[in-house]
Amino acid sequence: MSGSPETPPVPTELKLRRGRRELEVAFSDGSGRSLTAEFLRVHSPSAEVTGHGSGEGVLVTGKQDAAIERIEPVGRYAVRIVFDDGHSTGLYTWPILYDLCRHHEQKWQRYLERVAAAGGTRGGTDDD
Repeated sequence: MSGSPETPPVPTELKLRRGRRELEVAFSDGSGRSLTAEFLRVHSPSAEVTGHGSGEGVLVTGKQDAAIERIEPVGRYAVRIVFDDGHSTGLYTWPILYDLCRHHEQKWQRYLERVAAAGGTRGGTDDD
């Protein structure tokens, strides 16, 4: 099964940039990017954020100053990200991380639209 076109890319490097509050991710297909702690926190794959049904899940705001305390490996398929607000229940599997990197701009824009529609602000600037 290794090397087949259906095999999703896996991370080749995860680098926590504490000063910039970012996680740099590089994948086996050569792709990658930096993801802010805020982006990762508001897109957590936890049931607390994704909800328990269909739809976009819970809108998480006020995380513009979020920081990542640590990253814990979970087997050979995921990492647990522990945030400074105590949130740590989401498992970022390789396919989830790949999707967050690949669709970053669309996901971030949709998040900003949801915040605006809810009449809120995320604080700071709306730049990534």
